Amino acid sequence: MADKTSKMDPKKRLCIILIISVLLSFSAASQAIASSASDDWSMFRHDLTHAGFTTNAPTTTSDNLLWSYMTNHVVWASPAIVDGRLYIGSDGGIAYCLNSSDGSLIWNYTIPSPGRGMPGALGPAIGSSMAVADGYVYFGCYDRNIYCLDALTGEKVWNFTTGNAVQSCPAISDNRVYVGSWDGEVYCLDSGTGAKIWNFTAGGLIESSPAVVNGRVYIGSTNFNVYCLDAASGAEIWKYTTGNVIQSSPAVVNDCVYIGSEDNNVYCLSAADGSKIWNYTTPGWVDSSPAVADGYVYVGSWELGPDSYDIASNVYCLDAVTGVKIWNYTTFGGVNSSPAVSGGYVYVGGWDGNFYCLDASTGEKVWSYATGNHVNSSPAVVGDYVYVGSWDHMVYAFGSESADNTPLPSPSPTIPEFPQYTVVVLAAIVMLGTLVITLFRQRTSKGA
Repeated sequence: MADKTSKMDPKKRLCIILIISVLLSFSAASQAIASSASDDWSMFRHDLTHAGFTTNAPTTTSDNLLWSYMTNHVVWASPAIVDGRLYIGSDGGIAYCLNSSDGSLIWNYTIPSPGRGMPGALGPAIGSSMAVADGYVYFGCYDRNIYCLDALTGEKVWNFTTGNAVQSCPAISDNRVYVGSWDGEVYCLDSGTGAKIWNFTAGGLIESSPAVVNGRVYIGSTNFNVYCLDAASGAEIWKYTTGNVIQSSPAVVNDCVYIGSEDNNVYCLSAADGSKIWNYTTPGWVDSSPAVADGYVYVGSWELGPDSYDIASNVYCLDAVTGVKIWNYTTFGGVNSSPAVSGGYVYVGGWDGNFYCLDASTGEKVWSYATGNHVNSSPAVVGDYVYVGSWDHMVYAFGSESADNTPLPSPSPTIPEFPQYTVVVLAAIVMLGTLVITLFRQRTSKGA
């Protein structure tokens, strides 16, 4: 029997081919968008849930140092990596953009030193980790300001002045910037202009960084409370009171809020109403922010003795549903760094100056690397690299020796980036338009 398609009208055959091409083009576009998102660590704790987890694991993990970059001061902040560029700040008041493949400098922006006598002005130190969205970089500074820079050039777009230092790390969602300040306020700003949309008065100093999930903002405060706010209006939905200061940032996963407190507890709360599901008590305070992955919670603690900082402290793995301890790994100094989980490994820094890689299942040490000072920075994992900062003024990149170290071209301020998926979508639109014209002509010829 003859092939039916061979007898098909050529115009109909063209229409079918165009339809299939359009569908495949949009499929490719969606995959490109998804791939671009998954390859980035665009803010503190990876994404808006603050889970500190990525499925985009390094092909090999080792203590092989690929590169290091010396900043002008202590590095508290955690790296953000987007489109092959690493963004991080230092206590010396400089924001850096580095090539994430080789550590070369692309640009830097220096925070102006505040004038003497300014209330709440503690200098230009950048303890806030950066958030990158839609071509802009957002972060807080001890000079009381929240900054927005152009991600390509480092030029300042706007700044918003709060009533005190800003150590909280911004979260960007739906063209809004959510961030806390030492003035006790949680701010919601327009991401394009920096204009204030709303503020919520929590009280206390807010060092915790907000998670934004399902139209709600979750954040802790040094007034002992965890807050859940309406993302649109800033109205309080619920609060939960712990027994001490909260510097930890919440992770919101599977309708649960995981957060630490200096009352020595890790809490799991209901994201819906703030009711306590469980708590796990450690020997010391918990300023580290929990990472949540594959049904487990990973978090550090700071277990101080009466006269010494250099005593045993732990990294914990807890069951996310019950809070039961699975394992702990003992370091010799506090753990303020927040773990990152990827590929079956847990990466975390220690006050003892070491950067650790632990087996996520057993807690056994896979490797460690001794930096020159405390590691409070929380690591980021992208592609074949693991990145972290240290008090020794350095930013470090670890990974396989076979990783691609080809430098990226320096960005041009006059030529905007044109994402691959945009080309695909435009091609699909052109093909769709051709299809419409073909169908219209066919119908017109039949009616003639």
